Amino acid sequence: MKIKLRPIQNFFQGASLLLGLVLVALLSAVTTMHFAIHGREVRIPVLKGMTVAEARSQTSGLGLNLEVDNRYYSADVAAGHILSQSPIPGAVVRREWRVRVAESLGPQKVEVPSVIGNPERMAALNLRRVGLETGTTAHLAYAGSLPGTVLAQDPPPKAQGIERPSVSLLVSATDSTTADGFVMPDLSGLPVLTAETLLTRVGIKFNEPHFVDVPGQPLPAIPAVSPVGTAPTPPKPPVATKGPAEPGMVVSQLPPVGYRVEVGSFVTLNVAK
Repeated sequence: MKIKLRPIQNFFQGASLLLGLVLVALLSAVTTMHFAIHGREVRIPVLKGMTVAEARSQTSGLGLNLEVDNRYYSADVAAGHILSQSPIPGAVVRREWRVRVAESLGPQKVEVPSVIGNPERMAALNLRRVGLETGTTAHLAYAGSLPGTVLAQDPPPKAQGIERPSVSLLVSATDSTTADGFVMPDLSGLPVLTAETLLTRVGIKFNEPHFVDVPGQPLPAIPAVSPVGTAPTPPKPPVATKGPAEPGMVVSQLPPVGYRVEVGSFVTLNVAK
């Protein structure tokens, strides 16, 4: 008796053909997905040195979004040209990615005016008149000045070589404003208990004193102005001179005189043994 094999052969031939079609479809899908994903990726070009208009045109052609994030003075890069960029050149990103750049303002051409003693609003207007902006504004409870009066500024008046076209202000707090920081006073020459009492009165916290060996040298004079920012402005002529350090006397402090002390932070007093 002979067994008919043709139907079985036809079945396997059909299954093989179907499997081949499935594999071709999967390969096509993978290839399409690969091009869909990588076709939306672009490489960040070098933008430094271009004008903002040139950079915007180039990034737009690549499907990227250009954003001027900061503006700085620069003696090396002409005004209107790009100083730096993020992401860096060569980075691979997706289309529609945001590229941030810093624009050069050219060399500093404006003189920083003095706004100390001005009401806060008038200070902002005076800065705007010369092309400067108001930077960070901090408030300090200070009984020696009318509320809303500028107590200090950073950069100081007539400063040269400043980086940003902005001036930060320290303003006396109004009755409805809670001080958000303090300016570190000069406590050198005071007995440590007196210094701690003064800090407590104005709301500044302090760590345990750090006792140090100090030679009997005169201590520096008290600066007349406490500035805003990360570093004090050059002090005005001394208003007082202190004698040599004695045991139990504050010789220095951290942060130093004139630095900003955030609410809730602690200061450290160095005390003569």
